[in-house]
Amino acid sequence: MNQSQRTLQEFRTTLTPAEVLAEAKQFFTLRNNIYATFLDREGPTFVSFRGQGGEEVIIAAATQDGATRVTGSTYLFDMQIARFFTTLPPYQLEETLLPPSATVEGASA
Repeated sequence: MNQSQRTLQEFRTTLTPAEVLAEAKQFFTLRNNIYATFLDREGPTFVSFRGQGGEEVIIAAATQDGATRVTGSTYLFDMQIARFFTTLPPYQLEETLLPPSATVEGASA
């Protein structure tokens, strides 16, 4: 994985943006003993944390196509963002397929 793939990560979840941001606040301020962070700024669609050496971690969440797209950006805390994403329930796109007995009009087998 190259550096640009680690500094900006994305995930899709079934949680609402508000739920994602609440989970991020709990995860990044309470669960990281070695890489401790504290809440720096927040808004309706993002939370920003400061950590070791002033390093910034940003989590943003927005509804998109029936799911919530979560993005995480940092330079040093990429492993913690990836770990945070594993705590969220994943969004799984389910396709509705025609039953096997259905045929397309005009098509022959």
